[in-house]
Amino acid sequence: MNTFTTSGFFMELTSYIEYLELEKNYSSHTVLAYNKDLNQFISFIREEGVFQIKEVNYGLIRGWVTTLLEDGASTYTVNRKMSSLKSYFKFLLKIGAITTSPAVSYKNLKVSKKVQVPFSVEEVAQLLNFPYDTSNFVQSRDLLMIELFYATGIRREELINIKLKDVNIAGDVVKVLGKRNKERLVPLVYSIKIHLEEYMVLRQAVAHPLSPELFITSNGVKIYPSLVYRVIKSYFSKVSLKVKISPHVLRHTFATHLLDRGADLNAVKELLGHASLSSTQIYTHSSMATLKGVYGNSHPRSKK
Repeated sequence: MNTFTTSGFFMELTSYIEYLELEKNYSSHTVLAYNKDLNQFISFIREEGVFQIKEVNYGLIRGWVTTLLEDGASTYTVNRKMSSLKSYFKFLLKIGAITTSPAVSYKNLKVSKKVQVPFSVEEVAQLLNFPYDTSNFVQSRDLLMIELFYATGIRREELINIKLKDVNIAGDVVKVLGKRNKERLVPLVYSIKIHLEEYMVLRQAVAHPLSPELFITSNGVKIYPSLVYRVIKSYFSKVSLKVKISPHVLRHTFATHLLDRGADLNAVKELLGHASLSSTQIYTHSSMATLKGVYGNSHPRSKK
């Protein structure tokens, strides 16, 4: 039975994963995703009878893309997997394992851009003004999570990984560990500080002694992604009829509401932890509707 030789794939793949972890300093979540994508490609080419990395060609890569699409993968998912593969081939070029990349001429599939619809100011206000029982641990925690998402625009993983030591109530800031382990400080508004102090008291009664995370379950352990999603979905379903309800929509809402009120795009970029302005500009679509409204009501030539 044919197998991948040490020099054919496995050794390079192991070296690549170590490169992502140690040199690129990628998060464990990102490294896991790259590893999964590449192992999926390995399984595909093995079924095609290819057992050497140097035997991989452009046609084989296109065949994998076709198979992924036939299996129901979205264009976004295919592009992400191809990004993993192209990055791996660049690494192989760097270490001299190959002389040319078979993926060099591959062009990403076109993805139709969907404009995220943020929650309205009224929907958020209605939710935050609910009569929460802040003496109840779960309700206190959930309210704090919602407030923190809306007031800071942090990502779900960033919220989950906030440690107690990262919170500086006196300094009005919280330290967040973003993508590629980049740290940033985000400001805390006054209402969050009040609820933080209330939550911290309740947290002491349920937390395991060595649990370092700020947000924990009622069993005293670290919260997890599906729990956060359920909390946001459950609460916002009471005030919104939107089909898409998620922590990311709250992040989008944070950015949109700031931009609608004249916030500087560069400032919003820093708050969101984006590496470039191009990532932040996707949030300007909704703000454009506000600008058009102002224009329509103000410009002399806009009147019929």
